[in-house]
Amino acid sequence: MRSLVRNLQDEVAQAAERKKKEQEEEEEKKKRHEELKAQQEEQKKNAARSAKEKAKKEGLQTGADESTLKWYNMLQDQASQCAQAFDELSKAKDTQTKKLKMELQKAATTPVSQIANISGAPLREAFEKIDKLLSNHPVTSAGKTVSTSHHPQGLEFVSYKLAEKFVKQGEEEVASNHSAAFPIAAVASGIWELHPKIGELILAHLHKKCPYAVPHYPPMESGTILGYRVEDSKVEGQDSFLKRMSGMIRLYAAIIQMRWPYTGKQGPHPHGLNHGWRWLAQILNMEPLADITATILFDFLETSLRTKQIPAPKSELGSAFFRS
Repeated sequence: MRSLVRNLQDEVAQAAERKKKEQEEEEEKKKRHEELKAQQEEQKKNAARSAKEKAKKEGLQTGADESTLKWYNMLQDQASQCAQAFDELSKAKDTQTKKLKMELQKAATTPVSQIANISGAPLREAFEKIDKLLSNHPVTSAGKTVSTSHHPQGLEFVSYKLAEKFVKQGEEEVASNHSAAFPIAAVASGIWELHPKIGELILAHLHKKCPYAVPHYPPMESGTILGYRVEDSKVEGQDSFLKRMSGMIRLYAAIIQMRWPYTGKQGPHPHGLNHGWRWLAQILNMEPLADITATILFDFLETSLRTKQIPAPKSELGSAFFRS
């Protein structure tokens, strides 16, 4: 009996020791996170102070101008409002609604993920699926028919997820396969023309993930520092960061110059050449950031000059730059 009691006492003591060790490890992890955050804040303050002093001497801006900042904030507000509008669908608990949510998300994102290496009829098919989905028409996805009309918040949900997916394709697909920027941009531009809200959401997602596309250098926010990913108190490596920014800037440059080639519409581009000139002028007037500014300028200009991979008019932006 005494032996049993001693064993129980030993187990209790060991459990207490384990719990104490776990608490100490958690406190240490929290301390490291706070130290990293404080270090990042201090580095950011020093960098901002240095940039501001240098800018005074050289006449360069250290942030976005007032009109650009107002535009940036407006787009972020619109994206937040859209996300709130499908809150009920997003947090659905019942099986049927959760299933519908997954089907709607697949119907929105699958055609976009298939765009990278296609042209001609398959590209038109992907475009038409997206257009039908946004027009409340039924579409077939993964063997199932689904429509945004199946839920009162379906259209808001699909619009948000679709825009998010376009930007993610820039972040991932275009980052690894530069030529993919053109067919993705052509579809994005065409959908933007028919459904303007999608364009605004694309810009909002793009600006949040890649503030250099504004261009704007916002203060540190939860999870990101000027576009850097922060996970488990570790900041993303520079190579990975530059690759992602490169992909998104290339997609943005392609969107500015691309038109959907299979339409008879001759209206103005939904986000055309004037935005390219605005971005270029502002990025050149802002204090350059080491590695980043040179990289995104190269990506933007090279994309503007490359020959397109789908049948469409020649690069308006690229030719305009070099006629000047």
